[in-house]
Formats: sequence, structure tokens, C-alpha cells
Amino acid sequence: MLKQEDYKQHISEQFNTELEEIKNHLLEMGGKVEKQLIEAVEAMVSRNTSVAEEIISRDHEVNQMEMRIDDECATILARRQPAASDLRLVVSVIKVNTDIERIGDEAAKIARQGIRLADEGASPTNFVEIRHIGSHVASMLHKALDAFARLDMDLAVDVVKEDNDVDKEYGSAMRSLVTFMMEDQRNIGPILNEMWALRSLERIGDHAANIAEHVVYLVRGLDVRHQESIEEYIEQVDER
Repeated sequence: MLKQEDYKQHISEQFNTELEEIKNHLLEMGGKVEKQLIEAVEAMVSRNTSVAEEIISRDHEVNQMEMRIDDECATILARRQPAASDLRLVVSVIKVNTDIERIGDEAAKIARQGIRLADEGASPTNFVEIRHIGSHVASMLHKALDAFARLDMDLAVDVVKEDNDVDKEYGSAMRSLVTFMMEDQRNIGPILNEMWALRSLERIGDHAANIAEHVVYLVRGLDVRHQESIEEYIEQVDER
């Protein structure tokens, strides 16, 4: 079982520093994207177009952070040729980096839908579904990043399991929104925008679950993607 102190056992102090830096830079990027997600949902609900436009304009900052982290990882791979747990850390950072950047993209999409909804006028749904699922996936993202920071595999497994709940909530929300459209055709425009925002939130839940799966790989060296039950898979591996 991998622990935090395992990354502080290298002969080269500089190597220790490099590994710690890529982790810190990734978590900094994650915190920035988490904030943008929360603000994007709030901007939509409050019809605050100025905040929404600011979120969209800040997306390039996340893109720059992604490229910087990729460059740092490439440098470590080339210079240090890491093995075992160190290699898993660098590989995990590269993969999580991509998921975080894509969450930033989805947050920007939500902000764009918020601007369009502000032009449409009042929402017949009062954004009930947006508020609920937005809060849920933001919590998942926070816990996934926390699991990565603390190498907490149990928390990571919980996040992966939560994604199934988000998928069910998303399906229920879409059925509810279709009902609103059928009741009054004037609702079609705003409801379609909400549907696109909900789609982005559902994808963010997927990316948060991906991050959690990478944590399991980092801690245990197990690839748990596409497993119906992560807990059962881990138990089977432990019994071998």
C-alpha cells in the first residue's frame, strides 16, 4: 500500500522536490477548476452574465496549467526514468491533468449556457435539477482531489461509486425537463439550454470518477477502469 512518505525516500533531494511540485501544481489546478465549476453553476442560477463571461475568459489559464504540468512530467520521465511507485505517480498526474482540464472545459460550457439562459428569461424549473446535480458533482470533484492529495483509496472508491448515483439523477432530471417542454412549447428554448448544462455536469461527474480511479491505480497499482464493482475486484486481487 502506497503512502505519502514513500515519495520522500530518494537519494536525490531534487527528485523529491520535482515529484512534490508536480503534485502541488496538479492540486492547484484542481482547486482552480473546482472554483470555476461552483461559480459557473451559481452564475447560471443567478443569471449573472458578468461572472459567466469571466469564467469563460479564465479557461485559457487552466489550459496553460495543463501544458505546464505535462511539460514537467515529460522532463521527469526523460531525466529521471522513474520506476515503480514514482512512475505510477507521474503517469497518474498526466491522466488526472487531462481530466481536470476537461472539467474546466465543461465549466466554461455551463457558463455559456448560463449566458444564453439569461437572454431567454425566467426558467420554468427554477434550476432545481441544476442546483442538485451541480452540488453533487462539485462534492465528488472535491473528494476526488482530496483522495489524490492524501492517497486515500477508500475515499476514491466512494467517489467512483457515487458516479452511478449521478447517472441516475441525470436520467431523472432529463425526464423531468422533457415534461416541462411538453407542457408548454415556450419552455423549449430555456429547457434545451438547461439540458446542455446538465449534460456538462454529468460529464464532470464522469471525470471526477476517472480521477478517483487513477488514485486507486496510484496507491495499489490496479487498473480498475471498466470494472462493475471496484470493491469486489480489489477483494479478488487480494485473495489471489
